[in-house]
Amino acid sequence: MRIRRVLGLALAGATLAGMSAIGAVSTAAASSPNITRDECTAAGGQVTARPYASETCSLPDGTTQPIT
Repeated sequence: MRIRRVLGLALAGATLAGMSAIGAVSTAAASSPNITRDECTAAGGQVTARPYASETCSLPDGTTQPIT
């Protein structure tokens, strides 16, 4: 009984560590650096200005990025 509990705790700890590592990698991959207006137009994107919000760049692949 004690061995099962120890193995269960070890498995739970390894699972939690793996999930936090995957979350950190996903967060780093999801956040993209801001680009300038010139870089946006050079990449074939369109600068979009919204009232009370920052400008964004709509790229041809369907993604949007904030403009610095």
